[in-house]
Amino acid sequence: MTIYDYLIVGSGCSGAMAAQTLVDKGLHVTMLDVGIEREPSAPTIPDGDFLQLRQDDPEQYRYLIGDKASGVVWGAVGKGEQITPTRKHILAGVDTYIPMDSTTFSPLESLGYGGLGIGWGLQCWKYSEADLKAAGLDSAKMHAAYQTVSDRIGISATDDDATRYTIGNLKRYQPSPAMDRNHRYIYEKYEAKRQKFNKQGFHLGRTPLGLITKDRDGRKGYAYHDMDFYSDNDQSAWRPWITVNRLKQRPNFTYIGNKLVLSFHEKKDYTELKCLDITTDKTVSFYCRKLILASSTLGTARIVLRSLGSGSTRLPLLCNPYTYVPSVQPRFFGKAAEPKKLGFTQLSLFYDADHTNSDASVASLYSYQSLMLFRIVRHVPLNFVDARILMQYLLSSIVIMGIHHPDKHSDTKFLELMQTGSSPTGDALHVNYELSDAEKAVCSQRERQLIRAMRKMGTYSLKKLDPGYGSSIHYAGTLPYSATDEPFTLAESGRLHGTRTVYVADSSGFNYLPAPGLTFSLMANAHIVAESVAKNG
Repeated sequence: MTIYDYLIVGSGCSGAMAAQTLVDKGLHVTMLDVGIEREPSAPTIPDGDFLQLRQDDPEQYRYLIGDKASGVVWGAVGKGEQITPTRKHILAGVDTYIPMDSTTFSPLESLGYGGLGIGWGLQCWKYSEADLKAAGLDSAKMHAAYQTVSDRIGISATDDDATRYTIGNLKRYQPSPAMDRNHRYIYEKYEAKRQKFNKQGFHLGRTPLGLITKDRDGRKGYAYHDMDFYSDNDQSAWRPWITVNRLKQRPNFTYIGNKLVLSFHEKKDYTELKCLDITTDKTVSFYCRKLILASSTLGTARIVLRSLGSGSTRLPLLCNPYTYVPSVQPRFFGKAAEPKKLGFTQLSLFYDADHTNSDASVASLYSYQSLMLFRIVRHVPLNFVDARILMQYLLSSIVIMGIHHPDKHSDTKFLELMQTGSSPTGDALHVNYELSDAEKAVCSQRERQLIRAMRKMGTYSLKKLDPGYGSSIHYAGTLPYSATDEPFTLAESGRLHGTRTVYVADSSGFNYLPAPGLTFSLMANAHIVAESVAKNG
């Protein structure tokens, strides 16, 4: 029987950061992961920009819409709208091995190599002091950890009017990528009336991204190919698999794939993990001295519930309410497509009505070009032929606002594990997620204010689209941090209360979920937890 020293579950953003922290200390680390990768038959994307490939590549259909148009989806707005044919493996095996049972919540989960980080939007916001405190995170440790993560992955950012909402006092970052014409226009409109916007609680600035704009550590600086939703050819965008691949070259790191961790059981001298080998559908065991769960909030909840829960155990849940708003800029109607575009968010507009830098909402702004017309034409209230013609002329003027709101725990947001005979694991995760009327009213009021502010910047909303709860892909709070030793909570160190050797390094412990994307914060927290694990031997 092999007993591993430090065993990490999951290859996503938090797992990759926790692993690097321990490996850098010279400790022996093993990562257990399902780790589904792209099929060998998946299309290869040539190294070129979007407009060039549209003109020259006869095989472009394979990665833009998929073989037999498999990437074209009609019907209601839902989760994963931005997932392209080349990244379909992010969803592979999910319905089979981690099924969800809910009529009120539709999350995006992944068993892929790199987890949800395969398609991460790269936003690297720091939480404010007030938001860190509300989330139960140590401010001093988090600020130091933010810098550590930034130095590892490489971040591009700008010191501007939104700095206190975005990067705070972060140092050693690269310049933000150049803005395209849609965002330059918005930024110029904002700057002309900045003081008035500030007085009303609005702050606009560059979105910090896990994207390098200059060559670094064998990765190429961003080339403005506008293929961000399809390819990571130059590795300018950091993905967790980049770190895991490099860790595989280290003698004190071992990666074991095709293993879905089901449960853990602490013994006197070690902890046993029961896993499902997805190549054989048989149960196998692994043993370790220290266990770090980093398999995403929902994945970790499944493992903990199977290990310590009963049939009636419910865990709380946090998720950022999310709405997106297709908008147009009349100035650019009918303009030719712009070369050297950027697919990631370029500007973020914060709405902080009481000027406290806490409990704010944020709208991330995106241009729209390489994701193709078929994803938006179905929302036009015209027949397909006329809608396509109209959208061809409007395409260069489109800006998408993705609006996120903060979230707090309530009795109507919870999950539990239900037994079922239709799953290889014998269970499915049941989730109930509902906002109160008061919460809905606050979200609607803030969305109206953000839409109104964007009108003053020459950008006019067409409609609000509600993709449903869970579509923000921001989940947290199932095992809240607690100063007291209560079941299904975490100690400040990340240790799961009621255990000696089990730690949680993802966002399960957050007591509050601020509106800005949580990935940068969960990576910083994962580093802190790994430091604690190493310190405690």
